[in-house]
Amino acid sequence: MRKFVYVLLTTLLVALVGCVTINVYFPEAAAQKAADRFIGTVIDDGQAPAAGNRDDRPAPPKQDRQPSAMLLDLLVPAAQAAETPDVRIQTAATEAIRGRMKARYQDVLQSLLASGAVGFTGDGLVAVRDAGKVPLSQRAQVNAAVADENRDRNALYREVASANNHPEWEPQIRATFAKGWIERAHAGWYYQDAAGAWKKK
Repeated sequence: MRKFVYVLLTTLLVALVGCVTINVYFPEAAAQKAADRFIGTVIDDGQAPAAGNRDDRPAPPKQDRQPSAMLLDLLVPAAQAAETPDVRIQTAATEAIRGRMKARYQDVLQSLLASGAVGFTGDGLVAVRDAGKVPLSQRAQVNAAVADENRDRNALYREVASANNHPEWEPQIRATFAKGWIERAHAGWYYQDAAGAWKKK
């Protein structure tokens, strides 16, 4: 009888371990932290987020774990390690993009954002919000700067997803950055809400 119980438990354990698949989920918290650092170096010279942003909020309560999940963590250590992934955001390509974005922000976009002529969109880009705030002679230059900025932002989101070996994460990376740009917006800047309406920060 004892031998039968051991065989049964061993079989059950082998079947359980055989059914384990490592679920590679999008690490939202790690991605947001990485996005905040990147955005801060572009528009705030690396300063911490302003009070009231995500980093000042209390951490959410930990969820209770089922005994089966804890057993799997003991049996498959990689499953436990996968719970706290890091998001790689610094590559040669992203550093080049960061340099262009920072220079463009200091030369053109900062004043456009402050005047309300340009704002942050809900999809992580920038758009001309009120062309009337730009002199007619400068509108072509502003449109070119917005197009260049959006080209770099699209390339950034794609590169971050690729650098983490998950090109399928690009939409989540974009959404994470979009949220970060809006949260780091200075007072008086405009951004689009979820419905696409312009709001003043």
